[in-house]
This record gives sequence, C-alpha cells and structure tokens, in this order.
Amino acid sequence: MRARIYQPSKTAMQSGKNKTKAWLLEYAPNSAKKVDPLMGYNSSSDMQQQIKLKFEDQESAIAYADKHNLAYDLIETKKVKRQPASYPANFAHNRKGTWTH
Repeated sequence: MRARIYQPSKTAMQSGKNKTKAWLLEYAPNSAKKVDPLMGYNSSSDMQQQIKLKFEDQESAIAYADKHNLAYDLIETKKVKRQPASYPANFAHNRKGTWTH
C-alpha cells in the first residue's frame, strides 16, 4: 500500500491561506475507477482512497507512515515569492510595465 504526504495548495476560490497549513496523508488508489454501465458514473471498490489524515507538521505525518509500515511519497510545496502590491503603485511615475488604464 502506498500513500502520499503533501501540504495542500490554496484553491482558486480562496484569497487566504486558511486550509494550507496542515499536512495530509492519503492513500494511493489500488485499482482504477470503472464506469458504471447504467448511469455512467465513475466508481471504485477501493475504500481507502476516501481516507485523508491531517497532521500539524510534516514530521508527524512521516512518523505515522513509518509506524504503520506505509511506503510514502513526500511531495514538497514550492514557496512563491510575491512582491507586496499596493494601490498607489499602479499610478507611480516610475512604474515598470505597460500602462493599462
């Protein structure tokens, strides 16, 4: 059984970083999903892919996987450097970039 440990990124619908601090451990699917012939829905008989365990930090997630003899893939998140934006910077006389107003 294989698991992956990662820190979720923020969704496009979020402006804050509320649900991005926890680390998740979720199991990889054991079998591919099948299409139901009657309704056309995707279904699977693998119940472990529904399990998501939350941890406060990366070390505790790795310790859990080691304790339960789980093979895991650790997915590191990239930190994005953002420059602070302010409204007056849009109208600065030494602005770099094209004027869009």
